[in-house]
Amino acid sequence: MELKKLEKIVVAALEEIKGENITVLNTSRLTPLFDRVVVASAQSGRQTRALGRNVQERVREAGGEVIGVEGEETGEWILIDLADIVVHVMQPAIREYYKLEEMWTAVPATRRRSAATPARPHASPE
Repeated sequence: MELKKLEKIVVAALEEIKGENITVLNTSRLTPLFDRVVVASAQSGRQTRALGRNVQERVREAGGEVIGVEGEETGEWILIDLADIVVHVMQPAIREYYKLEEMWTAVPATRRRSAATPARPHASPE
C-alpha cells in the first residue's frame, strides 16, 4: 500500500475514536526500518485499546497488513507495526515520560574523540 494512503488511513482511524494530539513524524532519513512514526494519546486503557483495534481494522479493510501489535494487555501504550509506519497509542503520562517525539526529531549527536581517549597508534615502519 502506498505510504501516503496508509498514513491517511491511520490518522482517520485515530480521529474516529477521538485520539488526541496525533503527531506524524517523518523518520525516513533517521532509520531504514520504517518511514513514519505516528503518536496519539488516549485518556484511558479502554480508549487506548479501542484506538489500537480501530487502526488495525481500518488498515486490514483497506488491504494493508498489520505486522505486529504489543501492549493490548495493559492498554497504557499500544504499538502497532504496519511495516512502513509504526503507531504508538499512549496514555498522556506515558507519552510525557517517554517523549517519543523528541527522540525521533532530535539531531543525531556526532561522536568525537575526547582528550582522554588516546589516539590510535600509527604503525611504525620497520
